[in-house]
This record gives sequence, C-alpha cells and structure tokens, in this order.
Amino acid sequence: MSASCCGNHCGPAPGAGRDGDPRWRRVLWAVLAVNAAMFVVEIAAGLAAGSVALQADALDFLADAATYGISLAVVGMALRWRAAAALAKGAAMGLFGLWVIGATAWHALSGTLPDAGTMGAVGFAALTANAVCLVLLWAYRDGDSNMRSVWICSRNDVIGNVAVMLAAAGVFGTGTGWPDVTVAAVMAVLALQGAWSIVRMALPELRAADADDAARGEPRHA
Repeated sequence: MSASCCGNHCGPAPGAGRDGDPRWRRVLWAVLAVNAAMFVVEIAAGLAAGSVALQADALDFLADAATYGISLAVVGMALRWRAAAALAKGAAMGLFGLWVIGATAWHALSGTLPDAGTMGAVGFAALTANAVCLVLLWAYRDGDSNMRSVWICSRNDVIGNVAVMLAAAGVFGTGTGWPDVTVAAVMAVLALQGAWSIVRMALPELRAADADDAARGEPRHA
C-alpha cells in the first residue's frame, strides 16, 4: 500500500494498511461474485413475479457489484483516489434511490399484484447471500470512506432483504400490491440515506488531500 496523497512525505492514510491487505482484495472479489450472481437471479424473479421490490433489490445487487469492482480498482492507491471512488459510489446509490422512487410510483398507479411465493423465496435467498457478504466485510467496517462505503452498502442490503420478505407476507395476507410498493419506497429512502452518508465521509478526505497538495505546492485536483 502506498502512502496517502502526501506521497513519501507524510504517514499512511487512515485505513491504509488494511486497504493494502491481500485479504481485503479476496473479500472484495468474493462479495462481487455473490452480488453479480444474485442480480441475475433477482432481476429474473422480479420481472417474472411482477415485484418492484425484487427488481429494486436486484438493481441494488448490480450497483453493489459495480461498486465492489471500483473498490478493487483503487485498492492500494492514495487516499484521494479511494475517497473519489467512495464519492462515485455515493452518487450511484443516490441515482439508484431516485430510480426506485420512479418505478414505485409506476407500479402503484398500475396496481400490479406480485407473486408472494416468489418474493418470499428469492428474498430469503438474497438475505442469505447478503448475510454472508456482511460477515466477510465485518473486519473492514471501520476503515476509510471507501471501506466504510462497502460496509454501508452491504448493511443496507440485509435490511432491504428483510423488508422484501415482509412485503411478500403482506402481499399474501392482503391480496394487494401495496406492501410491495411500500417496501420499494423504503428501499429508495435507504439508498438515498446511504448515499448521503458515503458522500459526507468522502468529501472531508478529498479536502484533506487538497490541503496536503497545497502545502506541497502541487496543483489542486478537480
């Protein structure tokens, strides 16, 4: 692991040693594979079952797979690049939240009735997959903004999976699609909250990197 944006003129960035840990790379590859596989499973099931909550969760798996790929790309890089990656992930989560809000509104207006059995079974499979990811990531939850952003994504996923299963029970019990729509809306709020948390952590790190560059007389990055 290289030092922070200070190069060789200052100490290592927060979480730098852990970011360079080979085990961190292996964990990222593992959770990337799990999320990519679950995206395929859940998007197919969500479309087949007519569940906006499953579709939203599937897109969340896709977004997470992409963010884990970004995290792999910046492992070992200076703090500036890791913070920039976290900032990009926060923006992606925000866009995901906005998309879910739009999809939720469309399903609410169309009165779609999803298949509760498919929702429950796939929701449980997704919960199991995300629980495994959460266990793998537990040791890295207190690193820099890039590491913490990965942890936040997985934590929100587990909450979302539980919500999908509750929605399946609600659809089965009420015979309406409103529980599905409600859970999708909750997932959108979670995505927006997570996006704000990540952006709020990444911006101070970027400002600190700019301050270090200014102190050494280097041009400020955009």
